[in-house]
Parts: sequence; structure tokens; C-alpha cells
Amino acid sequence: MARGYMGKILNVNLTTGEIEEETLDEELCREYIGGYGIGARLLYERIPVGADPLGPDNILGLLTGPLTGTPAVIASRFVAVAKSPKTGGWGDANCGGFFGPHLKFAGFDGILFSGVAHTPVYLLIDEGEAELCDASDLWGMGVTPLEDELKERHGEDVEIASIGPAGESLSLMAAIMNDKERAAARSGLAAVMGSKRLKAVVVKGKMKVSMADREGLMEMKRDILHNAGGSYENLHEKGTAGITAESALSGDSPVKNWDGVGVVDFPPEKAHKIDGATIVEIKGYKPYGCWGCPIRCGGKMPQPGEEFPLELNDGIGHKPEYETLCMFGTNLLNDDLPSIIKINEICNNAGLDTISVGATIGYIIECYENGLLSAEDVDGLEMTWGNAEAIVAMTEKIAEREGAGDLFADGIRPAWRKLGRVGTAYAIHVDGEEVPAHDPKFTPGLATTYTLTATPARHTQGGELNPPPGLELPDDAEPVYAGLEDKYVYTGKAETHWKLVTAVEVVNAAGLCLFGWLSYPAEAVPDQLSAVTGWDFDMDKVYETGMRIYTMRHAFNLREGQNPLLRNMPDRLLGKPPQEEGPLEGVTVDMDTLNSEFLDFVGWDQETTVPSADALRNLGLDFLIEDMEEVEGKL
Repeated sequence: MARGYMGKILNVNLTTGEIEEETLDEELCREYIGGYGIGARLLYERIPVGADPLGPDNILGLLTGPLTGTPAVIASRFVAVAKSPKTGGWGDANCGGFFGPHLKFAGFDGILFSGVAHTPVYLLIDEGEAELCDASDLWGMGVTPLEDELKERHGEDVEIASIGPAGESLSLMAAIMNDKERAAARSGLAAVMGSKRLKAVVVKGKMKVSMADREGLMEMKRDILHNAGGSYENLHEKGTAGITAESALSGDSPVKNWDGVGVVDFPPEKAHKIDGATIVEIKGYKPYGCWGCPIRCGGKMPQPGEEFPLELNDGIGHKPEYETLCMFGTNLLNDDLPSIIKINEICNNAGLDTISVGATIGYIIECYENGLLSAEDVDGLEMTWGNAEAIVAMTEKIAEREGAGDLFADGIRPAWRKLGRVGTAYAIHVDGEEVPAHDPKFTPGLATTYTLTATPARHTQGGELNPPPGLELPDDAEPVYAGLEDKYVYTGKAETHWKLVTAVEVVNAAGLCLFGWLSYPAEAVPDQLSAVTGWDFDMDKVYETGMRIYTMRHAFNLREGQNPLLRNMPDRLLGKPPQEEGPLEGVTVDMDTLNSEFLDFVGWDQETTVPSADALRNLGLDFLIEDMEEVEGKL
């Protein structure tokens, strides 16, 4: 077996209780790397077309990459994969922490769950031995007390991925949690886990990950760390929270449900109240990091106020990430930091995606303020901009599916439908996925990323990223990143976008953290892959492999009858009409040109987005040609 892999996947049939080990094919690893690359290839074969995402035919995978659990920089990630109940197409969610490396140390590169358990269960893997355990007494527990209980049962050295009450109640905004506050949050995959009555996965082990050239990797790591640049300093000092104020004022983050202007509606005196620089000054603040991470972007601290007391972890809260601060702060005109820290505790314990919940509350507030929701519809809460008390209360209701919270617990699109499709202009989502806190008007490449990528409205797919040192851009192509010149020139962007997207596919599949990609030379990705696996990687190989993974995930959606060009894209994200003041004044994104040139560059049909036979052959995806020809006749 190739180095970097444990060589085994565990197949767990929850209906029968059968557990089988499957040898991981080396060619599969070469072609798809790991994570959602291997996941997309296997699930394309194993999930029947039209399967109910919340039924027994769906398969939930937890998968690592070859660099996960190695000394590579930063290699702590795992990914959850399944058919998404949120979009009805391909779903994945990436996460750091300690669970991913320890899944490998327990003996496996990944786990695939099929079927539905008759009663609640959790999977325990101890040094390569796996068993299903009764979780009836754990069902209903929040993530924080659950982790404490499972560590008491099985030892402090176990790592846990679990769902909270939100996943159990099949909330489409639910997240798979680990380390009490790290979230595999997108695509609604915790609802899949809940539908299978799988409460948790507990892993324990001390197995070693084999490497082709450990000494070379260690020398490489020292050199990479010595040459840290890009986002490293800000992430190390303040974490993702460190760009909150800057993003609000530049136009990157949403303000007033994507309809406001930061310098007008959320000016500096408000923005800096919820910024990372303010958070790290809280008395008792302590940074922490994921497994093996030198950046250490996380943090823990007590609540700096008395109005919203923390009830878990002896009153110690987790630092809200940028997305949480923006979606519950700038997006809702809420400058009350203690309320956001409290919301973070509520969502982490319930197992909820803070991006989706914050976006949903933005929809609620705008509908309420425009008379489309009554006081009765929101249980008497005064859902107005910046009302921290009401925002916290609604978050609690959503977490518990209580009263009005039950209406909104599945996110914007289901609520919009149940309400009779009111407030369409306020319903900011793409194909059912709430939009993260990065605006295409500020970074036009995100328009293509949000629409054409297999998982819509995803900010971690390459279209917004500043190219790291060493990433060679074509001479005749204008850069797509927001911080570079000529970002509002919409032609000639396709090759640059392709390089960013495909490189990040490999970063994600390999088990690397994007913060490393943003902080270290681009060549660190293929160089570290070569050192661990023994295979020859360079950037060209990265782009090719990334495109194979990107296409495989896309093919899953096409087979389900989904054409990404038919996805809704909210006008507010494109500047229709353009803002009349602020840094994005007059901007309307030409998404059609961006998308059209990208489709042409990668060899996908301009109307159906079906890859051409030549494009598939060039990637070694000949086996998809017949399926795609059949699909094209139906789209």
C-alpha cells in the first residue's frame, strides 16, 4: 500500500450491524488522493440515483487524506461526505481538530456508513477493532456533555465526532462536531447522521502513518515554517476573527442581510467591537490549535459580560470564528460581542452551522421589519436589526426546534417555502445553501465558485483565495482575487480561476488546512505529497488531479439531474441593482462572462455543463462518458 495511508476503509451497515474492512486500492489513491476525492469516486458507484438523502440508501462517509496525521503543514483535516439533504446533490463538509488524525491512528483512512440503525448507536474503534455500541442513553445530549461522557467511558485519549440535538431532529442546518467546537457544518450532513441514528464515532489508537521520506518531510517542514508569510501572522495572532472589522468596512462581509454598506450601517466604532483584536484582549483569553498546527488560530476565554452567561465548560467559551462574527454580527447589525459568544456556545452544543443560522435570522429580521412576519410568527420576539437579546432567543428556539424555531430550523429555503415564498429578495441562499460571509461584489471569482462548484455557496473552494507565493498565473490572465488589480475585468479569468479551484481541491483532499495554503509557498502542497507518498507530484499534477476530483463531484450532481447554471443567485450578491455608496458603489458582477469562459476552458457544455468526452478522457474518466451522454439528453 502507498505510504501516507493506513490502507483500509471501514464499511458499517447500520441496519444489519455488519462491519467489514475494505482494502483501499492504491490506484484509487493516486487518482483521487483522499478525502472527498476518494469519497466522490466511491459514492458515485454506491449511492443509487435518486436515493433519499435521509433514507437507508444514502451513505455517510468520514474520510481523511494521505497527509492527515503526518508532520506536514497543516495536516489535521477530515471530510464528511454524503448526498446532501439540503441541495439533493453532492454534499461534503471539511473539518479540523483532532478527530481526523486519530481516525488514522486508530487504523483507518475512512468509514462509510450505510443503512439505518434500529435504535441509537455510536461506533467505537479502538486500535483497529470496531464495534457498534448502544447510544440510547446518549440520544438528546448536547455535544459538550456528550464528549465529556464518552471520554469518561473510554478514556481521555479518545477523539469524537458527534451530532447534537439539531442533527437528531434532522435540522438541515446541523453540523457534525468534534473537539466540542470544530464543525463539519455545510451540506446538512449531520441530518444524514441523525437519520441513521448514529450519535457519534469514537476513535482511539496509536498506530503510525507510514511515510516515504520522513526526514525529508521534516526538513521541508522547517523550511516551510521559516518562510511563513501571507495570512500567517494575522491568523496566528488573532485567528480568523482578525479580519472581521476590515471585511465589514471593505465590503467583503455581509451587512444588513447583504443589503447594507459597512461604512454606513456598521461603521468602525461598531465593527471593532466584535473584531479579533478586541477578542484577544479579553482577560483570560488563551489561544489553542488543531492537531500539530503551528498557527493556533483558535481561542478560549470567559464571557466578558454578565448579560449572556455561559453555561458549559465551567464558563469557558470558544472564540467565535470570522464566519460566526459576521453572520451574527455585521449581517444582523449586532455589535454585542457577548451575545455572539453565547450564540457560539448554543450552536456548538446543539451542533449547528453558524453560517446558516445567522443567515436565516437575517431573513427573519428583514421579513419581520417589512411586515411579512407577524409578532405571532416569531413567538413575540422583537426581531429587529441589532437586537442582541432577540437574536440569542431565536437561536435557542432554532436549536431546540421550539415554537417558531421549528419553522426556521431547516434554513432559509424550507422556511421560505412554508411561508408561501414571501420575502424572496431577502432569502439569501444558493440552491438551498445559505451564503457564507464573503461577497462576490468584493471578490467576483466567488460568483463562479458559488454557482458552478458541486457544493454551492462554498467559500473554501478556491475562488476567493489570494494565490500563495510560487503559484504561477498566466501572463494574459487577470487575477481574480479581491486584493489584486483589475478584479472587475471579467474576461481572461478562466485559467487563473481553474488553477485556484483545482489546487484547493487537492489541498482539501490531502487533509491539509487552507490556512497553510494561504500562508506557505504553493509548492509546499506537491512537495509534501511527494515526501509522504513517494509519488512524483508537481503543480501540474496538482491541477490535473484537482480537476479530476472537481469533475467527479460535479458528475454526481449531473447524474441527479442538477444543472448548476439553473441555480438561483441572489441579485444582492451580484449588485443588481448596484450599491449607491461605499467601497462597492456601482459594482455589478458579470457572472455570465465568468462562468461562460470557465466552462469553455474546462471543456464543459455551455448550456448543460456536461463535460465533453475529450475532457473526461484527458482526466482518465472514460467510465463517465456513457453516463454523461445519457445525462445530457435529460438536462
